[in-house]
Amino acid sequence: MSSINLETMYPNIFKGLEEEVDELRYLVVVDKNFDDVDSDEFDAIDPEDYNYLIYVTERIQDILGEEGMVNLVKMFEAHASVELFYLSDIDLYGIQTKLEDEEIAHLVLTFAEELALKIAA
Repeated sequence: MSSINLETMYPNIFKGLEEEVDELRYLVVVDKNFDDVDSDEFDAIDPEDYNYLIYVTERIQDILGEEGMVNLVKMFEAHASVELFYLSDIDLYGIQTKLEDEEIAHLVLTFAEELALKIAA
């Protein structure tokens, strides 16, 4: 997805960015959680319970601030498509969902966009 499309979809996030971003992965990283014994997250975020790992990048964290990140977590916990939610850290989550990678990334950014709009107001 091009930066123009992302900027159109998430204008309040892009107002807060200091550099140009042209891919979702520079804002949020969504990975399938699989049985990787070498992973630091494996102990806390069991792949049998949480099928995706989500990392919210520093770019989004800087835009939302601490209160915004707390609200982002609350939005995720309450969303109907998230069956299970695990907070490993304020920027790292495990979730169980039927959504796909890109859908999850857009969900994160939709939440972040809503919060960025409130912060800007």
